[in-house]
Amino acid sequence: MSGYWTGIVTILAINVVFAYGIYLAVATGQLNLGGAGFQALGAYAAAWLCFELDWSPAWTIAAGTVVAGVIGMGIAIPILRLKGVYLVLGTFAFAEVVAGLILNSETLGGAMGLPVPAYIEWQVPVAAAVACALLVFYLMATRFGLAVRSVHDDDVVADLMGVNVRGVRVAAFALGAALAGLSGGLYAHAFSYVEIQGFNASLSIYVLLYVLLGGAQTAWGPLVGAAFFTLLPEAMRSFLPAAKEAIWTAFGVTGDISPPDESWRFVVLGAAVIAMMVFRPEGLVTRDTFAFPRRRSPAAAPTREAAE
Repeated sequence: MSGYWTGIVTILAINVVFAYGIYLAVATGQLNLGGAGFQALGAYAAAWLCFELDWSPAWTIAAGTVVAGVIGMGIAIPILRLKGVYLVLGTFAFAEVVAGLILNSETLGGAMGLPVPAYIEWQVPVAAAVACALLVFYLMATRFGLAVRSVHDDDVVADLMGVNVRGVRVAAFALGAALAGLSGGLYAHAFSYVEIQGFNASLSIYVLLYVLLGGAQTAWGPLVGAAFFTLLPEAMRSFLPAAKEAIWTAFGVTGDISPPDESWRFVVLGAAVIAMMVFRPEGLVTRDTFAFPRRRSPAAAPTREAAE
């Protein structure tokens, strides 16, 4: 596989892991806009342990996952008392605090970032993405998954039915933070360098879009959303120059036809997001997308009394 496709597959796998981390919080009805902060925690924990202590990638990635998960649980206990837009702002503020602390930390390289000496091949992120997908599918098929869905649909009714609503939300948020940290550790070792500028607010928004527009009703949503929004910009990179050349040729324009500016990719991506929000607000996939059609029971034969 060429270097270009290796990079695409690697970042796709990392995005899938990241999306599943955010999905677990969204599945309980909580919008988490702090994904970049948790990914940064995992990435910098892995980078520092590798750079300063010469730990192997397996241990640094595991440590980054634990660090993000523990901090996620500590943050979840107070922050999940908030609801609605206040919860969104709270998680966003957490990510900004993490970015500010790392940016002003000489130990973590500050604005210069940290090099990561140990490199992992693309097979490692892919294996991690498959494992995370299987884990989330399994969890959503257990009693925990049933509790998550009930909390999402109606937390008051779930509480009346004996579900520990707060415990389910904290557990889902913490596990999601751990998966986000795992994606950060994978990113650090896959690209051999981390800098805090890469873990910005846009990243938190993008990964939340992966989940919401992929479909938050089912565990297929993060997988489909991450694949769609990771591959679409790359497809636009190849399609837009050819489309511009075809249009100019159709109108008889000759001479040097320069390719469109790189920013046009994001214009097309933004238009696609708006179109999906209008025409497919429930996401690309829903609970019924992969469900088998139910057979209708045959109608009962009319009785003599009904015929009369």
